[in-house]
This record gives sequence, structure tokens and C-alpha cells, in this order.
Amino acid sequence: MTVVEDRPAADEMLVARRAMIDSQLRVSGVNTPAILAAFAAVPREDFVPADRRTVAYADRAQPLGDGRSLSPALTYGQMLEAAAATKDDSVLVISPNGYLAALAGHLAGTVARADSLTDAKGGPYSLILIDGAAEVLPESLAALLSDEGRIVTGLFDRGVTRLGVARKALGKVVATPLAEADFAVLPEMAAPRKWSF
Repeated sequence: MTVVEDRPAADEMLVARRAMIDSQLRVSGVNTPAILAAFAAVPREDFVPADRRTVAYADRAQPLGDGRSLSPALTYGQMLEAAAATKDDSVLVISPNGYLAALAGHLAGTVARADSLTDAKGGPYSLILIDGAAEVLPESLAALLSDEGRIVTGLFDRGVTRLGVARKALGKVVATPLAEADFAVLPEMAAPRKWSF
């Protein structure tokens, strides 16, 4: 009896992973050798539903269900470039899946992961990576961040999401938007809605 496996062949996935690195990351400015090595080592297809494995390396977000998605590889590459994580960093990754944490694990000293902001704890962390866009960075994040620590996330403002880096100084976290990026907006980090005409 021959067993037919639903999973795409490993060699096909390696070719797709290499193509993602060469045609999506390198050409868009993600060129740090350690970051590219992390993308080469972490199988993206393991972090999507079984029926999405064959398209895991496409240059777009992959739906995960429940309104959540796996961001495009370029988005994560840009985040990791902006973060400039080193083995001295203690990192918290807030993400509904483990892909970004697995990538960060190749770059940082220690990595913890929380599915959402509400179950994020521990610290202090020198770096927090948030897999999604925030309209407002909650004050609770400052308590998790060490002095001079940084947060890399998407920032949502007036319908546009941008990659942003925030730094903690004197107990306050101040964010600076960088380039436009493809992030899903996180409901838990939405600005309070105001009544208006």
C-alpha cells in the first residue's frame, strides 16, 4: 500500500523558501545575513493551516482563521531589520502564531511568546515585537519593557499602517513611524472610539 502525503514535498518547500528570500526579502532591503539565515531555517509552511501550505511562501498575508493572519514574510523581515536584535536581547513576541517568535529565536538571546497583549507577562524585556498594527500602544507595555528598550510593531493612523519603532525613556514609550507596511490592525490596540456627528 502506498501512502500519499497531503503535505507538499520538503524539497519543494525548500525551493519556495529560497525563492521567498531571494525575490521578496533581498530585493526589498532585508539583507542582514543573520535575518536571512533565520528565514532559511524556519519553515513558514508549518505555521499556516494545512490547506494553505502550498501557498505559504506567496507574497501576501495568509489567513489563519478567527480573523487572524500570518503577515507577509517581507513585513517580518522589515520588523527584524528595524529591531536589530542581538544575543544580548531578551525578547517578547506578541503574536497569534509562533512564526515570528521562531525567527526571533535565531537572533536574540531569549524569546518568550504571548498570543495576545492580555496574556503578556514577565520581563523586563529589551525588545517587544508585536505582530500587528496598533492605533495606540497601551501603557501596560511600558511596564514590560526595560529602560531604553524598544518595541517594533505596526502603527495604524488614518487608514494607513506603517512599521514603527518605539523606545522607552524616563518611563514613557514614544513611537516613531517608519515605512508603510502590511499589518493587520489589532482590535486590542485600537484607539477608543469617540462620539461625533
